[in-house]
Amino acid sequence: MPKSWGQWMMYEAYQAQADLLWPVRNFTKALLPSLKDDSHAWSQWAPTRKLAAAWEVFGLSEITHQRRPFGIEQANVTGSADPVEITEVAAHSTPFATLLHFKKAGASRKTDPKVLIVAPMSGHFATLLRETVRTMLADHDVYITDWHNARDVPLSAGRFGLDEYTEHIIDFLAVMGPGSHLMAICQPCVSALAATALMSEDRHPATPASLTLMAGPIDCRISPTSVNQLAVTKPIEWFESNLIGRVPWRYPGAARRVYPGFVQLAAFMSMNKERHVNSFKEMYKLLQAHEPEGLEKAEATRTFYEEYFAVADLPAEFYLETVKSVFQEYDLPKGTLKFRDRMVKPAAIRRTALLTVEGERDDICSVGQTLAAHDLCTGLREYLKTHYVQAGVGHYGVFSGRRWNQHIYPVVRESIHTAQASI
Repeated sequence: MPKSWGQWMMYEAYQAQADLLWPVRNFTKALLPSLKDDSHAWSQWAPTRKLAAAWEVFGLSEITHQRRPFGIEQANVTGSADPVEITEVAAHSTPFATLLHFKKAGASRKTDPKVLIVAPMSGHFATLLRETVRTMLADHDVYITDWHNARDVPLSAGRFGLDEYTEHIIDFLAVMGPGSHLMAICQPCVSALAATALMSEDRHPATPASLTLMAGPIDCRISPTSVNQLAVTKPIEWFESNLIGRVPWRYPGAARRVYPGFVQLAAFMSMNKERHVNSFKEMYKLLQAHEPEGLEKAEATRTFYEEYFAVADLPAEFYLETVKSVFQEYDLPKGTLKFRDRMVKPAAIRRTALLTVEGERDDICSVGQTLAAHDLCTGLREYLKTHYVQAGVGHYGVFSGRRWNQHIYPVVRESIHTAQASI
């Protein structure tokens, strides 16, 4: 079978399965409210609760392709007795992304440092960083790269590879203006460092005052994880032949070559299969028991998986170039990374304060891989470099959860505000 046909068939097979399950899912969604209605006697029967719990868990397993709302209408802001109203504003937009501004009500917060959070383009939407944004809003003027689902981007919009990704960071910082700060989480750390190097070399007026790299694969040769090892077991041609599909005709991005979000989701879940299975089993038990405390835990599980199962397709060029450049050939640490045939020189960074953050138990980006940025930024004086390792957290704990809020965020805030004071 020609490679092009295989790319069509993978996505079409997935879509056919989704279409077949659509009537069943809608049937359960329609009847579920009546089964859970406490005003009816049958809702209290054990068989009814078991059926309702089973249907609810089944419904939660649905993969969706629409970005969920950030839903941050208010935020607790340092120095304010009451929560401050937050309004989402599209500060700039391209076919592939929106520069989303979380604008605070009132003029008193205009002095907060402007921070661009670069979300990973890794199969999920930027809303996966909802908690990161909410925490950062306490002391910062927050923007985020809200990447669009590639299957909704028409072919006429052109290609989107690693260069275009880096270019978006530069352009978004230019829109935000001088004195902004850059914060990258996970996969975009390479592009964030590259963008800062290019802007520094060009003496761009919007060169970030500080650069925060969190759990990012700057040098994957250091303590390789299972994710890193997988990338080098196959040639890049294998990834293109087996993992790239074409968007079906029913969607705006019809015929665009993509790395489907459902493939990435399957890869993520296979890494912790037992944990996910146990989460669904536990949710079923909690819903069936119908105890207040258990229902609260079940709601937390539901909230997580509704976000986790909302997937976004990646442009094929970006995925393949990232695998090859970052995970197979290590272009950045080797000094061979190029941006539109121009060599990227981290040594050109001289005034941007650098903070790197890692999680002790990170099984996606191990300790040392992000720290490697310090060795590349030879033009920075040591007092402009800071490194922090958070004990007891894995990958997601670096930017969400209790330790992020109580321990990591204060370090990030101090780094940004110190750099802001020196502008």
